[in-house]
Formats: sequence, structure tokens, C-alpha cells
Amino acid sequence: MIERHFGDSAPLSLGVEEELMILDAATLEPAAAVDVLVRGATERDLPGTLKTELHASVVELTTPVCESVEEAVSCLRRLRGAAAELAAENGLALAAAGSHPTAPLESLPVVQEKRYLSMIREIGRAARRQGVNGLHVHVGVESADACWERLESVLPWLPVVLAVSANSPFVDGEASGMLSNRAPILAELPRAGVPPAFGSYAGWEEWVERLVALGVMADYTRIWWDVRPHPSLGTLEIRIADQPTSLERTALLVRMLRDLVRDAESARADRGDYLQNRWAAASAGLDAVLLHPDGRCTTTARELARELLGSEPPEPEAFAQLRTGDVAADLVARTLG
Repeated sequence: MIERHFGDSAPLSLGVEEELMILDAATLEPAAAVDVLVRGATERDLPGTLKTELHASVVELTTPVCESVEEAVSCLRRLRGAAAELAAENGLALAAAGSHPTAPLESLPVVQEKRYLSMIREIGRAARRQGVNGLHVHVGVESADACWERLESVLPWLPVVLAVSANSPFVDGEASGMLSNRAPILAELPRAGVPPAFGSYAGWEEWVERLVALGVMADYTRIWWDVRPHPSLGTLEIRIADQPTSLERTALLVRMLRDLVRDAESARADRGDYLQNRWAAASAGLDAVLLHPDGRCTTTARELARELLGSEPPEPEAFAQLRTGDVAADLVARTLG
């Protein structure tokens, strides 16, 4: 049995992870300097931590367990500010987005840690291409069974979240026509995209333990689905969203996901519908035509987002990138703006 901590924190408690790009302040190209920021953060009293990710030009900002959206966003504001100060002190700058506007994905240096080196060795080029950044939101749930039930219930709505968050229109220096290039790039990994229909938490756990015993993967954290149980933290982890540039967009998405976990009607998601909607949302954002979560009709991602938010959704931040002449400089300015 995988170690579980469901119920250790209050239901609907939050933990949030943001992945920010580290750039050379002069050229605005990726800089392999995550060690500088992580080391500097240990000397500060911060509400959370700065951590490494796969690529050395990315820093992960991680909040502690928070009781509310407001608390989580307050922590992220301080973490962004501290990381930006450390960056500036070392000739660096921070930029938040789902991908860098000009850097080739495979040009990004990998952090020289065992976990990441083994990932590159086992997966190869698909792993090296993961130079994309996301917002991960952990929501506390009371039990293992509730975790799987909530996973099934929120799953049909996650393409709507992707549409609202779309913020990676560039890949390998080109505007590809997709508003979220991160979504299809993530899907290149094994055990990525939509989780299979195991039917229960016990079914998922049995599958994980079998693959670990057979040496297919080290543990369940080597699963890169859009949403997954995270028993060691006692959470449902939702990973579908592109990394927002503005903290206001992060706040909107965190609230959107927390409310989905709380309010989504109990259901079993149609995986075929999900795959269609995931692609459409990544391609066209709020203008995407999606299969309704009830499967009975089509509608736009904009209309479904309006239903979830109770108001008109803001346009995807990808459009701000596509409309500016100096994308990297604009990202740096809006990350702290």
C-alpha cells in the first residue's frame, strides 16, 4: 500500500506550484541558474520554497499548505518577489509563461540530479523536450476513495481550465498556431494526458504497485497525467494549466480548480470526449468548440468557462504574447507587474 496522508489537512486546503523561467537579464535567453536562486532562498524567511525542476533555467515556487485561495496567492506574491530580487542581484530576470518565445526546447540544460538524469536516460528526446511550464494545484481531500471520485468528477471540465490558462503559443521559437503548445508536448511523455479509467482508488493503487514492482517506473510521481492522486500529500493534484504570467490569472485558476473539486457533480468521465476537448482547448482556447461534459451537445469553451466562473472569462494570456513585438521583455514586465 502506498503511504497515504488523506485527511491530514482540511478538505479543500491548497498547495500551489508555479514554474518560472530564469533568464539572462541582458539577452532574455534562458539561463541555467536555478542553483543560484535555490541557494539564495535558503537565507530568507519565506512562506514556501524555491526548488529545482527538470531544466536548470526553471525555478519552482511552492507554497505551504494554505487554508484559502487568498493565502496561497499571498505566499506566491512573496515568493515571486523574493525570486525576482535574487535574480536581479545575479544579473538575471524572471518570466512566467508556458514556454519561452525563442529558445529551442532541446537547448535547455538539465539539472544534474539523479531523478532528472534518470528521466532523460529512460525517456530520451521526449523528456529533453519538456521545456514547458505549468501551474500545479493541490487540493486536500478527506480520503483515498474521495480522491478518485473527485478526479473523475473534475476531469470533464479540465479542458475548460486549459482554455482559460492557455499561455504557450510559441514552441522552438515559432508561433505554431496552438495557444497551448505545452499540452501536446506534455502528452509526448509516457503515462501523460488523461488518466485511465481504473474505476477506483484501489484500482489505481494496484496498477501503480504492479508497474513499480516490474521496474517500469520508480514511483507514482513518474506519472504525468493532467490530474493525479498524490497520496503522500493527501491531495488531488491538478496539472492541466499552463503557467500564467500574471499573478491575477494564477489566482483565478486556483479558485476555479478549488471550486471544481468542491462542486463538480459526481460522474465518470468519457476519455474519448476528454481527448477531443483537450486538443481543441489547446488549439483555440476559449473559442474552442467542446463536447459538453454531459456528452449531449457541443458548446464553446467560453460558455463553459462562463458557467464555472459565473462571469465573462478573461482572454487567454497567449494572445498578449502574440500581440507584442518583444515577447520576452513583456513577459518579464508582466510577471511582477
